[in-house]
Amino acid sequence: MKKLALAALTGALLMGAATMPASAVTVGVAMAQFNDNFLTVLRNGIDAYGKTLPDVTVQIEDGNNDVNTQLNQIQNFIASKVDAIIVNPVDTSATGAITKAAADAGVPLVYVNREPADVEKLGAKAAFVASNEVESGTLETKEICRLLGGKGNILVIEGQLSNQAAVQRTKDIHEVISTPDCSGIKIIAEQTGEWDRTKGQNLMTNWLSKGMKFDAVVSNNDEMAVGALQAMKSAGVDTKTAIVGGVDATQDALASMKAGDLKVTVFQDAAGQGKGAVDAALALAAGKPVEKKVYIPFQLVTPANMDQFMKKN
Repeated sequence: MKKLALAALTGALLMGAATMPASAVTVGVAMAQFNDNFLTVLRNGIDAYGKTLPDVTVQIEDGNNDVNTQLNQIQNFIASKVDAIIVNPVDTSATGAITKAAADAGVPLVYVNREPADVEKLGAKAAFVASNEVESGTLETKEICRLLGGKGNILVIEGQLSNQAAVQRTKDIHEVISTPDCSGIKIIAEQTGEWDRTKGQNLMTNWLSKGMKFDAVVSNNDEMAVGALQAMKSAGVDTKTAIVGGVDATQDALASMKAGDLKVTVFQDAAGQGKGAVDAALALAAGKPVEKKVYIPFQLVTPANMDQFMKKN
């Protein structure tokens, strides 16, 4: 899978470089929200890469985590005649209206990071650039299974339930613990923290107040994992021996890992996704075909190799 992903990415990047527009091009970028650590790295990656390209203007808007706001931004991009649109969707189950608006207007569309529900129905002038979520939750849970010795009670903190990444990462967890090596692991509670650190902290505080006994916490992202660790510390739990995992390998998560608290995370290359999305958008704007799905591989991060991921996200 990783070889295929790398091949697809390489092809997309080469295509983007080979089809750089000769005239000025404007790319509208609609982010789900600015107030998110990982999405900030993704946004900054898109912006920084755009600034390195001659005759390319990147215009980035904040969707404020609101579906209607984001749809209005797409419509405004179309009305202002941008050459291509990049979307990090607020709600991956509600992307049909965005896809249709861009297709009807003939504007190339690239979804980035979050997989749209209609990804299999995207037309010739649309693509999806991200990392394969089947890898994310799988890498995280397999490592936690290893640390647990294949048995124990776990708590699962989910992202937004309307988000494809949250759904897939949670599915990954269930699939890993159904394998023979990890079948001794039992989920005793599973609830959403909506990708948010404070909500993850509040959820863990609630679980602890109920006297839940657990051996590990498997979180859909680092923000909620860090929040859970903060709640555990406040409750007097020894986070140096506790097993807590997340996904994204944000700088805050890596700092937590270096301090001995977070035990597992999974590197998601935000800057790589941003660059790939811009290259795909420019290729489509130039009338060139791109792969429908371009995957940048996830990588497992543990205390043993965390140093090589510092300052990447």
